[in-house]
Amino acid sequence: MFDPALINRFHNLETPFYFYDLHQLKTTLKACSDAAFKHHFQVHYAMKANFNPRVLDTIRDFGFGADCVSGNEVKAALEHGFKAEKIVFAGVGKSDKEINMALDRDIFCFNAESVQELQVINDLASAKNKIANIAIRINPNVDAHTHHFITTGLEENKFGINTWELGSVIQKLRECPNLLFLGIHFHVGSQINDLEVFRNLCLKVNEMQLWFQEEGFTVKILNVGGGLGVDYHQPDENNIADFADYFKVFADYLQVNKAQEVHFELGRALVAQCASLISRVLYVKNGIKKNFLILDAGMTELIRPMLYQAYHQIENLSGDQRAGSEEEFMVGQQPAADSNEPATNYDVVGPICESTDCFRTDVALPESKRGDLIAIRTAGAYGEVMASGYNLRDRVQSFYTE
Repeated sequence: MFDPALINRFHNLETPFYFYDLHQLKTTLKACSDAAFKHHFQVHYAMKANFNPRVLDTIRDFGFGADCVSGNEVKAALEHGFKAEKIVFAGVGKSDKEINMALDRDIFCFNAESVQELQVINDLASAKNKIANIAIRINPNVDAHTHHFITTGLEENKFGINTWELGSVIQKLRECPNLLFLGIHFHVGSQINDLEVFRNLCLKVNEMQLWFQEEGFTVKILNVGGGLGVDYHQPDENNIADFADYFKVFADYLQVNKAQEVHFELGRALVAQCASLISRVLYVKNGIKKNFLILDAGMTELIRPMLYQAYHQIENLSGDQRAGSEEEFMVGQQPAADSNEPATNYDVVGPICESTDCFRTDVALPESKRGDLIAIRTAGAYGEVMASGYNLRDRVQSFYTE
């Protein structure tokens, strides 16, 4: 992914920054679009994964819809040209202000997550003399077998409406004349690599849509969420998720009639592999038990490892150059005396005044030096969007290639 010419360009840029490979993004989007089109599935991009302007514009150009979880995400989707009729608004805590804005913009659908929310949307829509399209987010109690911080489909999670509440949902829908029921919505979690989880979800969706039909409600939309995982350990070998097998599970196990639409809300699988966080080594601290690489990027730029204990591949780009041919070295760099010298284990940490500010421990890297460029891979999802200004840090910048 990082050829010598690109690394040389990196050396002229102020770090840390996010590097976006827009060619990789477009290749991924095409793979997803082609696989979904085969089954007539519709995909909404989950904007919370990454709302970098260039990323949003690229996804819009492929014709995807937008899955939003805040009023400002709805605004951003509209500002970047996503069509209102392809925008869905999810989220367990929509404010009155956000709901009113979305009603004014005539978005496609609200994914409602509680009985009380149904009443609030109805009342606000009534005040505007509007009808709000509604999908009911159901908590299917399906275990995604991922980190408990990113599991959303169990009964102990805050998301969605539990199955034992569905009787109250039906009653509320019948009482609310300004709500138009479109369908049902599910999302069981994130970074799911076991396709059996999605098969189990299909069985639950089939059960739930039959229940609504028996209650006299036409289910037009089956929104099965997203959650497809990516390969954080081998980002070059597996740089595109297996969209074909993913969508085939739903084609094989989901019961769909000709009048229904199947919608997906994919985020991570579309954008994760298109970006890396590029940083520099500030200091090397060698000790008896530990060697530390202290970077100029930290948890303020990429918090996933600290928040979720998430793994990211870490590479020393300058060390790779030193281990290559002498013609590839930059001015002022010298080749390693022995390119076959054993790697050194480092704890790769950031500059933030928190002990948790550690990307990974015991990372085997070429012998590293102050000023070396470090790449933290597969950072396109939940990377830049979760950056903060803690410690009054400068906002992380972005760099792009086509």
